[in-house]
Amino acid sequence: MQPTPPDLSALALAIKRWGAELGFAEVRIADVDLTHAEAGLQAWLDAGRHGEMDYMASHGMKRARPAELVPGTVRVITARMDYLPAATPHDWRERERARLADPRAAVISIYARGRDYHKVLRSRLQQLAERIRTVTGEYGFRVFTDSAPVMELPLAEKAGLGWRGKHTLMLNREAGSMFFLGEILVDIALPVDGPVDAHCGQCQACIDVCPTQAIVGPGRLDARRCISYLTIELKSSIPEALRPLIGNRVYGCDDCQTVCPWNKFAQRAVVPDFEERNSLGSESMAALFAWDDGEFNRRLEGSPIRRIGHERWLRNLAVGLGNAADAMPGDAAVVAALQARSAHPSAMVREHVAWALARHGIYPDGAMRLSRTADQSPSSEIMATPVTPR
Repeated sequence: MQPTPPDLSALALAIKRWGAELGFAEVRIADVDLTHAEAGLQAWLDAGRHGEMDYMASHGMKRARPAELVPGTVRVITARMDYLPAATPHDWRERERARLADPRAAVISIYARGRDYHKVLRSRLQQLAERIRTVTGEYGFRVFTDSAPVMELPLAEKAGLGWRGKHTLMLNREAGSMFFLGEILVDIALPVDGPVDAHCGQCQACIDVCPTQAIVGPGRLDARRCISYLTIELKSSIPEALRPLIGNRVYGCDDCQTVCPWNKFAQRAVVPDFEERNSLGSESMAALFAWDDGEFNRRLEGSPIRRIGHERWLRNLAVGLGNAADAMPGDAAVVAALQARSAHPSAMVREHVAWALARHGIYPDGAMRLSRTADQSPSSEIMATPVTPR
């Protein structure tokens, strides 16, 4: 039996309290009207900026209509959970940027160095949903964590968890952007929370720092150019013109977050799941490139990285090892690591290894040409699709 209307405000407060007990930094409530977001979503899809992410288009506008996705839904409980490891030093942003300058370092997005957030948030949201049932009795609900056609950011923005920054990520005045989002769609007409004002002002540090110019304007992302897309979502070969711009980022990219002034307020995780595993914040590319398929799957069990598979893992690392030529062309250890994979069964891996060896001046004919030609340098025309003027 659902509570009577006077109880709903008390229930909303209790939900937020229970969420905090489960490790969520903040829980808020939104209605399901996202009509304001539909035109932008359709324009983004029509422009093809979702790249190979066909799932972004496969559900049509259902992504912006929670009540169509889960019939009966009238409210969305949206929650955020901080993910910086507890021991993260205060100067973490400077350290991350310094690591990018180390040509041997494998740079992996911070969120991916611990346990898979999908599992962590989904489990805790399920616990929260079941806790609600102890008060309401049976009710309709469904839990999501970046796992279904739900427009998480517009819902979180509508509920007041923050505002959408110019890099398209959610920003919070007290926590920056280093947090995950999750939702519970419910059929209980809980009181809703209001949005907050945006506070990016004239800053466009995230736009300026993007290595591939994927942020084509404030709040406008071309995923096809984004390093996170290229190293995680893209299943085929990485476009050659973009490879030199990726540097040593082998899984995801945090540049737009590390440069953001609001992330000086980023909070540390209160759950242990996001602690770094397998030295993923300090390992070298050559060491990771040496993992065979079995070691990859064993070491990365429970990690979000595992879902890209060993083949794409090697593809990404080959690009990074090739880019090491900018600082140390022909380095013996790097070349040896690449040559060990030159006969890999995967044509895609072989292609990227050959490209990387060529960056070091080593070619299939066995000749060694250390002076790199102009066509090996980063191209200004990095994609056939032009960048939309900012």
